[in-house]
Amino acid sequence: MPNKPPAYPVSSADNVLRLLLLLREEGRLRVSDAADRLGVARSTAHRLLSTLRQHDFATQDGRRVYRPGPALGGLGDGRANPDLRTVAHQHLQTLARQVGETVHLMALEGNGVRFLDGVDGSFALRVGTRIGLLLPAHTTSGGKSLLAELPAEELGRLYPRGLPRVDPPAIADLSELRRALVAVRRRGFATNVEESEPGITALSVCVRDSAGRVVAAVAMAAPTIRCPRRRWPELAPELHQAATAIGTDL
Repeated sequence: MPNKPPAYPVSSADNVLRLLLLLREEGRLRVSDAADRLGVARSTAHRLLSTLRQHDFATQDGRRVYRPGPALGGLGDGRANPDLRTVAHQHLQTLARQVGETVHLMALEGNGVRFLDGVDGSFALRVGTRIGLLLPAHTTSGGKSLLAELPAEELGRLYPRGLPRVDPPAIADLSELRRALVAVRRRGFATNVEESEPGITALSVCVRDSAGRVVAAVAMAAPTIRCPRRRWPELAPELHQAATAIGTDL
């Protein structure tokens, strides 16, 4: 016997549940898509998606596209791609063993970058994991990797009033950031040399799904004394290998 709809449906709760299903089934949603599918105003769709993001059921990349968040991975199997954090974790463990350093999975949230997952390195002196932390994207290697994938106009929209104030040696203005991102694209990986924390150097590359879309970044962080510039060409291929493995499994 089919279930009867409730006599007094709660429309907001109904729309939230429908959004959760859409995120799991389709893997990506824009505000306009959500509004059309739910039959609501864009302002309402934006509010609902923002609520999901606040509670980690959704993430938002630099293109303002919403994707399934880490909290959505535990809500049944569904028909969506596997949860990013779940898929990536085993590859992060392998990468951490290979390089001996702490590694992270990161995603853009506006002009910030969220640390979605991490695995500690094996050295006694190591960088601690930052799972859950949100930092200015332009001060981190993972953030730079992801920002480098954005069209110039989208990058500008993320910083309508310029870059947030940070302490040197972090990048101070948008023109400098644009030049740095050109170097990231040319080199194939991004770096952070003591820009987010003194004494720490990090490298990062992007993770692409089966359709070639950038969905996250993989980063490795180490004490600067153990990660001089001459070591970067040795570490970058390990990062690329891990990122490719994650993308293949998505």
